[in-house]
Amino acid sequence: MGRSCFPRCGFARIIAWLQLVLGILVIVVSISSLFRFYSAGFFVHNEDICRHFSGPKDVYQGFDINDRIAEVLTTIENLHKKLEMNLQQMEKSNTRLEYKNYLEVEVLRPVYSAYTALKQLRLPKIGNGTVKEESLIDTFTTEEIRKYIAPKENRIGKINFYGTEKIYNTIGHACVLMKKELEEYMDYDIGSYCKDDWNLAQKLMVNGCDPLPRRRCLTRASKVYQKPYPINESLWKLPDDRNVRWGNYQCRNFGCLSGKNPKRGYTKCIGCFEMEKEKLKWVTKTSFQVDFLIRDVLAIKPGQIRIGLDYGVSTGTFAARMRELNVTIVSTALNLGAPFNEIIALRGLIPLYATLNQRLPFFDNTMDLIHTTGFLDGWIDLLLMDFIIFDWDRVLRPGGLLWIDRFFCNKKDMEDYTYMFQQLRYKKHKWVIAPKSQQQVYLSAVLEKPPRAI
Repeated sequence: MGRSCFPRCGFARIIAWLQLVLGILVIVVSISSLFRFYSAGFFVHNEDICRHFSGPKDVYQGFDINDRIAEVLTTIENLHKKLEMNLQQMEKSNTRLEYKNYLEVEVLRPVYSAYTALKQLRLPKIGNGTVKEESLIDTFTTEEIRKYIAPKENRIGKINFYGTEKIYNTIGHACVLMKKELEEYMDYDIGSYCKDDWNLAQKLMVNGCDPLPRRRCLTRASKVYQKPYPINESLWKLPDDRNVRWGNYQCRNFGCLSGKNPKRGYTKCIGCFEMEKEKLKWVTKTSFQVDFLIRDVLAIKPGQIRIGLDYGVSTGTFAARMRELNVTIVSTALNLGAPFNEIIALRGLIPLYATLNQRLPFFDNTMDLIHTTGFLDGWIDLLLMDFIIFDWDRVLRPGGLLWIDRFFCNKKDMEDYTYMFQQLRYKKHKWVIAPKSQQQVYLSAVLEKPPRAI
């Protein structure tokens, strides 16, 4: 009798809790709307209502919407924990499957979605500036840009294998905002040598003008380029200095890039051009809790980690170690003051020239591992980080591992950043937070992407 009553009684309690939460949400939304109308002047005579309503106006000092949101978040979080507890009890007591499925699909997931949506309100707001709409081609005067973005019709009016009649080359909206730089980049003699201006191209990329137009000029390369070292030798040996175009760097050779040189020209990945030190990473045990070893991480999924992505600023050492274990790793790289792309390639590894604001060029559910270190730290905007993490989730396969390696931020910001990683509800295999300094902390974790229903 008691067992049969349990699902009905538990279900009634869940409905009651949901009614309470929905009531609180209605109150919060109503108060928020009234506050916005009051700020805009709807309750007083004001001829500039529209102008005030379109922008923030902090004239009502007795109300803080963030406090109200925090209260609702706390209530939903407590309810979510209680629902999960009930679900676990149902699984242990072999409660009828349909009740458990209903609780998980129709109640638990919507509550968590509402919680996530409210949590996102704490992220920075996006500016509402706009660019005047006009024909994109007419925005530019440089002929090469106009030719690039003009639609290219198929010959004889045929439908191509993509199923379209035309091919459109694309540029980002930021290219319109960086018109001067883009026109400088695209000003060249067709068929001749390109200018040695890769740093201008990288500036466009970093600022969102991406993907960049392909230029009809020949890439410059060193006349004294030497053949690379054999693969067994190249992994742990600095390349030949003659294989890099040094014109846009402060240094003119790899020896100059030593971490001991204050004028080396780069700030990230200090010491990563010193191969003797690089050999110790991820294979030598340290006294620091946040340093995980490769063998310990691979042991979580023995034989299942074959391909992956190293997301950060590096010279490819993580990929080199994984290659020795027959795991193929693609390393993201930008040449931020040093030839990171060149050295990764010269070591016999794969560099991916990509920025933070790019969608990863991988299909869904394909990577076994994503490793990130040395780049995504406490400087990054939460909304940008949200887009990045969800793109990692897109390309990571079910059962794949996300290895967060030495992420650091201020202590006061750790709650926000840990939420960013936890929101995907990955399984925690490792999770360590340790002090970096008096004001900053490290986070290292290994998380597993769960399978999800189709």
